[in-house]
Amino acid sequence: MIKDGRLAATPKLWPLFRGFAGWRPADLGPDLVAGLTLAAIAIPEQMATARLGNFTPEIGFVAIIAGAVGFALFGANRALSVGADSTITPIFAGSLAAYAAAGSPDYAALAMALALMVGGLVLLGGLFRLGWIADLLSIPVTTGFLAGIAGHIILSQAPAVLGVPAPEGSFVDKLAALAAALPRANLLTFVIGLGVLAAMLIGERINPRIPSALIGLAVATILVALFGLEGKGVATIGELGAVRLRVAAPEIGLDNILRIAPLAVIVALIVMVQTAATTRAFVGDPDKGVDVNRDFIGAGAASLLAGFIGAFPLNASPPRTAIVVETGGRSQGASLICAAIVLLLAAFGAALLTHAPYAALAGVLLFVAQRIIRVNTFAAVWRQSRAEFALIVATMIAILIFPIQQGVSLGIILSLLHGIWTTTRARPIEFVRLPGTSIWWPKDLAPEGETTSGALVVGFQAPLSFLNAYDFDQALQQLVNAHKDVKLLVIEAANVVEVDFTAAQVLAAAIARLRKQGLDIAFARLESTRAQDAFERFGLRRLLGPDHLFHSVEEALNALAPR
Repeated sequence: MIKDGRLAATPKLWPLFRGFAGWRPADLGPDLVAGLTLAAIAIPEQMATARLGNFTPEIGFVAIIAGAVGFALFGANRALSVGADSTITPIFAGSLAAYAAAGSPDYAALAMALALMVGGLVLLGGLFRLGWIADLLSIPVTTGFLAGIAGHIILSQAPAVLGVPAPEGSFVDKLAALAAALPRANLLTFVIGLGVLAAMLIGERINPRIPSALIGLAVATILVALFGLEGKGVATIGELGAVRLRVAAPEIGLDNILRIAPLAVIVALIVMVQTAATTRAFVGDPDKGVDVNRDFIGAGAASLLAGFIGAFPLNASPPRTAIVVETGGRSQGASLICAAIVLLLAAFGAALLTHAPYAALAGVLLFVAQRIIRVNTFAAVWRQSRAEFALIVATMIAILIFPIQQGVSLGIILSLLHGIWTTTRARPIEFVRLPGTSIWWPKDLAPEGETTSGALVVGFQAPLSFLNAYDFDQALQQLVNAHKDVKLLVIEAANVVEVDFTAAQVLAAAIARLRKQGLDIAFARLESTRAQDAFERFGLRRLLGPDHLFHSVEEALNALAPR
């Protein structure tokens, strides 16, 4: 309802149309401008991405319509744009081609089923508030993953730019075949493809709001039509098929569903990661902050709708979302206006694209590919962490060399192993008192620090879990053995935010053993409520005794240190 000239977000609207909360009639003008600009950017991009996925260009129109409607209904972010995405399209296209011929009805049915599965998983991720899943991929792994995907996009579009047949085989095989085909390249298609790429690069440098992709596509189409370049080897789209937005479930057997299930999990995880990153980068309502889980529901609903009306899995788009923000879009109305324009083009203006060259669409995707290679991140990680730079390179090579689904799986595994490795590297360290204070600090960072006779203060700067519990126990014993006169051990636990079952058993055994060695054990600054609950559940509080848990190291020493 309208209240004080604004669209109120009442419970009756929940969970629908959250991207319109606070909307007022005065916002229609900015949304219209943003929608027109978004359409100018999205039309060539969606056509090109559909081609990247082995679909006819008009399926890209279906994708942007499904993305706009699905997210506007169920999402929360006011600016986020959902549609066909060049990050996930190479992943599922390469995998689906192993089960059905590209462009065949079976291929289309598999893509629709995959969209339904991905949409369902992402939607469930939002309903069960699994926004934390988006944090499973580290920045180095994400950077390598995107660089690998960019390599696949470039390689897949090179034949269209060169005017040569698309090669088959692995990444290396395709690269070798393209190198051998260079002498047979068509100069006209090469100029068209690089011309559109150059137009987009220049347009972005002058003003990102310039619809340089549409301008480049229009100019290339006019040149092809005027000079009859189709007769000189320039391949064009030809007559577009009709866009029919009919709801229908894909006809697919259980065996094929089981085949693509692992692919659906991988694509859904990537959609969650990119949706979370986009919604955090472009906050829809600064007063309320981000709602990643609600945006998962919106993105999932968009893919579900795409699956029912004949498209493929969709994803949030950072570049298109940035366009909506930069052009002053106030709500999801901008995306719906864009969808309406696309629908009108599909219904009444498809003939305008008959002479559009595939090389121009390839130029659009080459621009997208160079945009997703994070050169600055490569440089920063190289300067600051050579080990994590190796992680970038390893992920990129895995994506490029192995079948793309396996490469993505390896990238995810590398990210998880990286997280596990950083957790297992944590070791207990000795703490000392900063002179003239009651602050206890790591000894390596305070060489002039003070100690208390007969007492050893040790800190552990990570959660205690099965990943590091045994190393913690071993290193703790080594610290105790290095201080022969120790009678009191104080564990500074400010950073121990969690203790799992395995760690609790190891810790209980360590306490019992150290007490047999004549040491008194105390914990200080166990601030995490989860860790406190674990101490209670696993009997550690009772084992220590209520008088051996303290608010500070100084309090523990004053109460228990040998006199």
